[in-house]
Amino acid sequence: MNLDEMSLSDLKKLQDEVAIAIFNYEKRKKQEALAAVKELAKDKGFALDDLLDVKKASKSSSKSAPKYRHPENAEITWTGKGRKPKWVVEHLDAGRALDDLEI
Repeated sequence: MNLDEMSLSDLKKLQDEVAIAIFNYEKRKKQEALAAVKELAKDKGFALDDLLDVKKASKSSSKSAPKYRHPENAEITWTGKGRKPKWVVEHLDAGRALDDLEI
């Protein structure tokens, strides 16, 4: 395969195919490694999760209540945690206080 003779669209298509092939290869190898480790743990009388002390994630984590509301659309809210939404930044940049948006 001579890459110098390929068109740009053919090169990009090849690039996409290579990226997919690499992803699938790595995924397959990870699955094979995981299966081998699980089998080894089983041979020793353990479950892999027991050896790794894996705890099940709790789905009961509660969401934070919203603290701020969009001045024009009451359905848009923000909890005050994480990055400020664009509408909050614009409000602050206009010289207004964050307290104006409190619920």
